[in-house]
Amino acid sequence: MTATSEDVARGRRLTGRGVFLWLFAFFGVVFAVNGAFVYFAESTFPGLEVESSYKAGQEFEGEVQAGKAQAERGWTVDAAVRPVGDDASVEIHFRDKAGADLHGLDVRASLIHAVDPNNDHSASLPEVASGTYRTVLPKVQAGMWELTIEAYKGNERMFLSHNQLRLVR
Repeated sequence: MTATSEDVARGRRLTGRGVFLWLFAFFGVVFAVNGAFVYFAESTFPGLEVESSYKAGQEFEGEVQAGKAQAERGWTVDAAVRPVGDDASVEIHFRDKAGADLHGLDVRASLIHAVDPNNDHSASLPEVASGTYRTVLPKVQAGMWELTIEAYKGNERMFLSHNQLRLVR
């Protein structure tokens, strides 16, 4: 027994309407997935590094001069971030060019989460020993962080550094 052309005609035929529906469904899925990606990207990361890039551009030359002054001071700064339960201990030790401990600084530290700005932490660090400043930041998750250290004497910023670190529990 062989199939006749009449039997083949009874099977499912690919028509113009079928091709249209398949293409419509394919691109509908693509657009829906892209829309979901855009929504999640916008809702989890604002994409802003600075509030005003114009103002940051005007301050750039001052930052360069502050960096040169910081390099001339020749300070040695040792920083450590250690997990303590669910928290993180931040300890920073400052020494001058001669190796003497630096006292009386207003030290501030920020832990900036690599992805979610809602998890960022900032604190002032009191001096707990000669040239050593320490604080405990609450509920710091494991993962990639940027540690920003600032030290002021009066109103003048004497030290600034940005460091990448991975906190492991």
